[in-house]
Amino acid sequence: MRARQGAAAIHGWVILDKPLGLTSARAVAAVKRAFNAAKAGHAGTLDPLATGVLPIALGEATKTVPFVVDDTKVYRFTVQWGEARTTDDAEGAVIATSDRRPSEAEIRATLPRFIGTISQRPPDFSAIKVAGKRAYALARAGAAAKLLARPVAVRRLDLVELPDPGRAVFEAEVGPGTYVRSLARDLGEALETRGFVADLRRLAVGRFSLKQAISLDNLAALGHSPAASGHLLPLETALDDIPALALTEDQAKALRCGQAVTPLRPQDRACLSQIGNGATICATLGGKLVALAEVAAGGIRPLRVLNT
Repeated sequence: MRARQGAAAIHGWVILDKPLGLTSARAVAAVKRAFNAAKAGHAGTLDPLATGVLPIALGEATKTVPFVVDDTKVYRFTVQWGEARTTDDAEGAVIATSDRRPSEAEIRATLPRFIGTISQRPPDFSAIKVAGKRAYALARAGAAAKLLARPVAVRRLDLVELPDPGRAVFEAEVGPGTYVRSLARDLGEALETRGFVADLRRLAVGRFSLKQAISLDNLAALGHSPAASGHLLPLETALDDIPALALTEDQAKALRCGQAVTPLRPQDRACLSQIGNGATICATLGGKLVALAEVAAGGIRPLRVLNT
């Protein structure tokens, strides 16, 4: 996003509890305005009908978004049995029905088929690009693309409760690229009925959870000083599990200028050798993040230089 005139140099993460009915793009815009930030972006789209954890990066934290997008995500969702819908959620039109309602025993017996690395076809209404166009745009125009199944990781899929015979509540921990709407659709088919997501809430994205989240209403109530509220997490929060290498001032200067750096200390070279070529590290100076760098040929080269 373009910086606005008078925008502040604010860097860090805001974990938003996204409300129902709001697109992720509009949520980002609202947070950006609240902090008067120069730039912002989110890590992992939530559909308008979904609520919950939406990590929003401000300023230089936007350069760390890729390290959050690929993190594991946790969802709680309700599947309504007996209907298939165009969008695989409550927004779509009904395209098939079934009178069958699966029992608790049948559901529990079926879940292991959807745990591990599974083959999953994305929803027709998804943001996947087909020949340069979004799949949802093609579907809305009546020319739904034939999206191919692909491997995705489902680390955990638990039955939480059965509110009534027509609904089941699940909790899932999934890897990047996994669609909960597709899980609901495929569960319905495996149970010889139909199913769609009636309710979806994201509980966590990697290290970010609802415990850290703030609603838009509460953010607005903070007035003109949301950055001082404690809800702006440090930029480095997204990089806690990435190895760090301390630099000298000369090395930091070289890295900021786009130059590769070879550590002089034997222990640093040994550390890089152990991490291995191609790995990403945090290059720091005095405990402050200078750049995200790639290990290469016994040294490091800058991937993302941070100007904080």
